[in-house]
This record gives sequence, C-alpha cells and structure tokens, in this order.
Amino acid sequence: MREGRRVARRVPLYQAKAEFFRMLGHPVRIRVLELLQDGPMPVRDLLAAIEVESSNLSQQLAVLRRSGIVTATRDGPTVVYALAGGDVAELMRAARRILTEMAAGQAGLLAELREAEASAS
Repeated sequence: MREGRRVARRVPLYQAKAEFFRMLGHPVRIRVLELLQDGPMPVRDLLAAIEVESSNLSQQLAVLRRSGIVTATRDGPTVVYALAGGDVAELMRAARRILTEMAAGQAGLLAELREAEASAS
C-alpha cells in the first residue's frame, strides 16, 4: 500500500453490531435511554433522575450523541435530549423481556436446586 493512501475497509455486520452493543455497555447510558423512552428531557432532569456527577453524565451523553442514538437540542440555556428514533425504545423493551425470561429461568432452576437439596436431607 502506498504511503498516504488509505483503503476503505468494510466493517463486517457482526463487528458493527458488537460496537453498537459496546456503546450501550454502560449503566448510565442504559438509564438515560430508559428515561428518554417517556419523551425528551432536559439535562437537569436527567441529572436529578440518575444521581451521578454532572461530568459523568456529560461524558455518557456525549457517547450516545456521537453514536447518533440520541439527539440534543438547545432551548435557550437548556439542552434537551431525545431518542433519535423509536427503534431504541423497542430495543429497551426487548432487553427487558429477555431479562425477564432469563430471571424466570433462573428462578425455576433455583426452585429445582432447593427441592433437590430438601430431598437429599
């Protein structure tokens, strides 16, 4: 390859998905997305609801904004955040359903283990 010349490489879909889920991989970002499901919110309300340092929230909002998953609009001195599309809310609902199913499966396993322990005694 010649110096100074870049060859654009196509990112495989699985890698793009992994990067997307990595971007979601922070509890504050997930909480922001959950809160924004109910509609746009100013930063001060997000800060009150999440109870983290403002610098931490600012960093996490910047990650979400750069990824394009949220939008930010200025209303005078206030910055208001919103989900960029309805698919994000659907993703949060799907995650909740999956976690509920996983927890139900674990509860069933726990009940079986307790039953086996009781019968072994």
